[in-house]
Amino acid sequence: MKTEDLIRGLSADSSRRPGLGAGLALALGPGLLGSMLLFTLLLRLRPDLAEILAEPRLILKFAVTLTLAAAASALVLRLSRPGADPRPGLAALLVPLAILAIGVGGEMAATPESSWMTGLIGHNARFCVALIPLISAPLLGAALLALKRGAPTRPALAGAAAGLVAGGIGAALYALHCTDDSPLFVLTWYTLGIAIVTAAGALIGRRLLAW
Repeated sequence: MKTEDLIRGLSADSSRRPGLGAGLALALGPGLLGSMLLFTLLLRLRPDLAEILAEPRLILKFAVTLTLAAAASALVLRLSRPGADPRPGLAALLVPLAILAIGVGGEMAATPESSWMTGLIGHNARFCVALIPLISAPLLGAALLALKRGAPTRPALAGAAAGLVAGGIGAALYALHCTDDSPLFVLTWYTLGIAIVTAAGALIGRRLLAW
């Protein structure tokens, strides 16, 4: 059988299965519970959370992380179907990047240059880089298992997309604890934490999702 015929057959079989979107949502449910359990065991809600829910810098953290998770979910669904063009899903990832860029630009315009490095370094950088991947681990496992219901022809890229989903949600959970609100901190340390999850997804997915 030719490779093209095999891909068409897998694509047709995938389309007859229950919706992959519903499967991803169902798989992420237990993963989210696992991540929330880790959060409960390791962290606590920041004490001023109720008072600063309307603070623009806090809103920015959730806007960036959750739009990243949403855009990456769309990419995961595309990559789970053989032969699907991933470019629209990849383009959607520009949305959280644009939100973060606006936030960083606003921060640099509104604060003196002497304070930029303080905001970038923050107080909890090492915890941020370690805890985002840890909290994201159950979500990553759930997203990768959901991807196995499909037939991704780019397993490493699909695994990386699963890592972005997990990292985005995990970072949003971590933001409930983190008191470093500068967009410069988010740009540096949240991005690094999510990148670790993404790299882990690519490495695991390369083997787990191969067929």
